[in-house]
Amino acid sequence: MQTYDAVGRRKNATARVRITPGTGKRIINKVQMKKYLQRETLEMVVEQPLQTLGLSDSIDVYVNVSGGGLSGQAGAIRHGISRALVEYDEALKPALKARGFLTRDPRMVERKKSGRPGARKRFQFSKR
Repeated sequence: MQTYDAVGRRKNATARVRITPGTGKRIINKVQMKKYLQRETLEMVVEQPLQTLGLSDSIDVYVNVSGGGLSGQAGAIRHGISRALVEYDEALKPALKARGFLTRDPRMVERKKSGRPGARKRFQFSKR
């Protein structure tokens, strides 16, 4: 059986994705996707590349993901699935690229600055 591997990243999350032709199984960190992600919106994010191409029922997805929170992990999984699908069939690349699934989202949390309560927030200014 042929497998296709890829790595996806988003925020501080990293997902190692392996896809194989199959029946539509989704396993994340050895747990069913619905149980792991807990929210339908995150499941939709993960499924987007497969639904765009109409491959939801014909490809099994196995993922090891670490770092970040659930939202970042879902984005990392989507990125990894998209990259693995391009490895699976190069002809799928234009459709995935047009939807922005192959672009690594560069947005990261800004660091906290010294003398402030957060990255940008200031303490209340008092003139007197």
